[in-house]
Amino acid sequence: MRPFLFYAVVRLGLWVLLWWVLTLFGLGVLLAGVLAALISMLLSILFLDRLRDAAAMRWKAADERRAERRSADVDEDAEYEDTLLDDAEREDDPTADPTAGDDAQLPDPSGPTGLPDLDDGDELREEGR
Repeated sequence: MRPFLFYAVVRLGLWVLLWWVLTLFGLGVLLAGVLAALISMLLSILFLDRLRDAAAMRWKAADERRAERRSADVDEDAEYEDTLLDDAEREDDPTADPTAGDDAQLPDPSGPTGLPDLDDGDELREEGR
């Protein structure tokens, strides 16, 4: 949390400093605030990359730790739900062979056995002759 807080304080301090300087030049409070925000954003992108990277890495590490703590419960629940859904699909599938294992292959519906039978003659060409 320290790198993120330090980066935020430095950016806020940069904005306040720029806002104060711009108001001294007589730009007005609102316009000085907007310009200070834009200028401080650009300066932080250019010069505060080490602070930003340190804050981002710390944030990423904390996020990964939270994900690791939650991952065990979610995976067990997800696997249990998947087995229930798989069992329900097998019971509802009329083409499933209960004696066949997981290695049983169903006929490919896109293959030639799945095509309808057509007559050999072309009816449109025969009518026009």
